[in-house]
Amino acid sequence: MKKTIKILTGLLTSLLVLSSIVWQSSQSLELKIYFFNIGQGDGMLIRTPTHENIVIDGGPDNSFLSKLGQTLPFYDRTIDLMVLTHPHADHLTGLIPVLERYKVKRVLTTGVVYQSSAYNEWLKLVNQEQAEVIYAQAGQKLIFGQVEFLVMAPLKNYHGQTIAEKGGEWQASDNGGNLNNTSVVIKMIYQQNSALFAGDLEIDGEAGLLASGQEVKADLLKVGHHGSDTATGHKFLAKVSPKYAVIQVGQQNKFGLPDFRVINLLTRQGVKIYRNDQHGDLTLTFNGQEIIVD
Repeated sequence: MKKTIKILTGLLTSLLVLSSIVWQSSQSLELKIYFFNIGQGDGMLIRTPTHENIVIDGGPDNSFLSKLGQTLPFYDRTIDLMVLTHPHADHLTGLIPVLERYKVKRVLTTGVVYQSSAYNEWLKLVNQEQAEVIYAQAGQKLIFGQVEFLVMAPLKNYHGQTIAEKGGEWQASDNGGNLNNTSVVIKMIYQQNSALFAGDLEIDGEAGLLASGQEVKADLLKVGHHGSDTATGHKFLAKVSPKYAVIQVGQQNKFGLPDFRVINLLTRQGVKIYRNDQHGDLTLTFNGQEIIVD
């Protein structure tokens, strides 16, 4: 009898502790963005104050899944929104095991037709998941509590448009633009602060975005195309005018990224630069008034 009472008391204590943890976490007014150090690729998690989980890209391998498991509470197995900016392997591959292990409610993607075994597998799993699929186009808005996500690019709907390799570059058959320029670009707004996630948008894509007249100014910029010289033009950066920039790039990558021009441009504009290859995993906390970098 005493043994039973001890077991019941232990269980009750554990439940009370767990309830306390859940209650305390539910009181947070902070939004967190995790830029995971997953090698040469993009992979981010946004956790809203009301505990929705938004994933943007998943990197080149299974590392993203491990980072996700280490970051989210063990009882939270739901991704409220999965964003695939474009189906290059360094953004896509890590999303496949996420679909296999987590419940994914909604997916935001371009819907381009692109020949890749990994992309075909991802599309198959999205279909099996029966997630709501949103084909990205500028002007769309997704709201999670007090957090707004504005789709700023692509400027047109690419669903069903064929992407094929031509001349060493990935070309869109309808307009000659490369696959990077079909990237989903999102602006996140939470109270007094904002962040712009530029995917792999290149300089000519940035020019189109600026010409659309949309407000790109943001406190935080996820630098486009891993800091490549093909992205982050000076006109675009001047319009965004960020206080902080994050470059998702792998250590000693074969591309020599980030490019010196981009680093120099960011530095001259007084932007605080954070890089996964130098700083490891990065956590940026939005408390409604300011951004705190951990």
